[in-house]
Amino acid sequence: MGRTSSVAGVTALLFVLALRSADAAVIQIKMAQIAFTPAQISAHVGDTIEWTNDDIVVHTATARNGAWDVMVEPKGKGSVTLKSAGTIEYYCRLHPNMVGSITVSE
Repeated sequence: MGRTSSVAGVTALLFVLALRSADAAVIQIKMAQIAFTPAQISAHVGDTIEWTNDDIVVHTATARNGAWDVMVEPKGKGSVTLKSAGTIEYYCRLHPNMVGSITVSE
């Protein structure tokens, strides 16, 4: 009996995790003309943010809270998966006037 309930518990946990990851989205943000577009977005925990650099210079997407720092080469891509709820303000370390905000909900 103990082993059956243990297997059932693991199966239920895997099912929940599969459903959660199935709901995850990839949200794309462009880096172009020294700006993030869109500059403000809403997302959920587990979503992936993908930046595409359409400029001819390097950019970063650097979280002000230190959670991540993604460097994106010209014509390249970079990404991060959101791990917790809250509002994340971010900017480009090389172009400090280049700013964005992500509101993350459960």
